[in-house]
Amino acid sequence: MSAGRTYWRVAGRRVAFRVDARAVAVGAALLAVCVCLAVLGLAVGELPLSLAEVWGALTGAGEDFTRTVVLEWRLPRVLAALVCGAALGASGAVFQSLTRNPLASPDILGFSAGAYTGALIVIIVLGGGYLAVAAGALVGGLAAAALVSLLAFRGGMQGFRLIVVGIAVSAMLSSLNTWLTLTADLETAIVAAVWGAGSLNGTTWQQAGAGSVLILVLLGIALLLARPLRQLELGDDAAQALGVHVTRTRLLLMLVSVALIAVVTAAAGPIAFVALAAPQLARRVARSPGVSIPVSALMGAALLAASDFAALTAFPAMLPVGTVTVVFGGAYLLWLLVREARRRF
Repeated sequence: MSAGRTYWRVAGRRVAFRVDARAVAVGAALLAVCVCLAVLGLAVGELPLSLAEVWGALTGAGEDFTRTVVLEWRLPRVLAALVCGAALGASGAVFQSLTRNPLASPDILGFSAGAYTGALIVIIVLGGGYLAVAAGALVGGLAAAALVSLLAFRGGMQGFRLIVVGIAVSAMLSSLNTWLTLTADLETAIVAAVWGAGSLNGTTWQQAGAGSVLILVLLGIALLLARPLRQLELGDDAAQALGVHVTRTRLLLMLVSVALIAVVTAAAGPIAFVALAAPQLARRVARSPGVSIPVSALMGAALLAASDFAALTAFPAMLPVGTVTVVFGGAYLLWLLVREARRRF
């Protein structure tokens, strides 16, 4: 037990486990922040609405046009921002925990670029719909993960080597994505370029609904694997002694994490840096010894919802949310690199 921390022991007939009181409090605070951001996202826009009007639209008591604005135009976007942010935060938490490196995230390792490549091939070459794009993103992300893992494996999987190889693969895939966009016809290239910036603009219920269901299922699986993930942080030998099937659990965690990134990429395009920043910010706020999947997911939801709100209101023109996350995430990455360099040297 860590000094200065409070744990609650929850026991049942068959199981008993400890709950970190501070992590619960931080999670509750982040959930409240997400609710506030959701309300702001529903109320603020070219047509400002009061809280009473928003509530009336949600309960079916408002005017027809107000209900259309809230339920058809704004609510899918707000829901997508929260759910996609949670997916990015959870995916980043898994990768950073598996590699024991705060720089490990799907966008740094090239998995997001691979998912983008798979989705682009479907959009440009095959011309498929959302489900086909989601399948292409999943195949591309898994292929990138397999390639990076294969190139980085040298008698084991070291976090630093995995990151270096991932950066190289990401650069190559980014070049391929640029070539695919340039060789497409003009209309398709414009759609692919706008979508490739990471945008929630024009999100429909088809995208938000289907994506949310898939993400919630994957998040549930990730939460079920949270305990084995913490045991893997102790080392493969210790985890195996505790009854964890190391290889199978690691592969399943990577599959779930890549699938989360693929669904987000299919729904909103590649959104950078949320998966990198959310787990570390969550760990620092919760002051936890390791990376927590639930708190990281809530932090990711809050970060993406706040970034999307800023993209809508803080600039003269409406920007893709990926542009905002790149600006703030790039500054965070620079700070993290300087901090890691000072700690190592």
